[in-house]
Amino acid sequence: MPASSVAAIPAAAPGIAQAHFAARLSLETDCSDVHDAFVSGQADFVLLDVRGPKAYARSHVPGALNLPHREITPERMSAWPDSTLFVVYCAGPHCNGADKAALRLAQLGRPVKLMLGGMTGWADEGFPFADGAEPGSLKVLSAA
Repeated sequence: MPASSVAAIPAAAPGIAQAHFAARLSLETDCSDVHDAFVSGQADFVLLDVRGPKAYARSHVPGALNLPHREITPERMSAWPDSTLFVVYCAGPHCNGADKAALRLAQLGRPVKLMLGGMTGWADEGFPFADGAEPGSLKVLSAA
């Protein structure tokens, strides 16, 4: 009997798989982990919504600051210590703004992770959104 299309190409050796998935986790996080960090008060990163101000004002992840990817400059980033971890997101998997922001931050020597799914992923998890020009607080929205 021929192998399934899943098994037709053998799985990577465990060491290769370990390196691959460790590398991915060093570059990415997910909506659930970001949500949990904010709710528990353990957000040891700055969450950046890298979409434009109009999209941010309509709806954004509570606690996120708005910094469009085109505005990520050495001058703007000097507001934070060099060791600050940034987590970036945009509209969702159909948008590459977060990738552009992450690349720019890395080029500036800043630690960065991408929040998988962006706004779409946040909505899929059923988490609340904030609106307006201010970051808002997930704790306040969760208590409401």
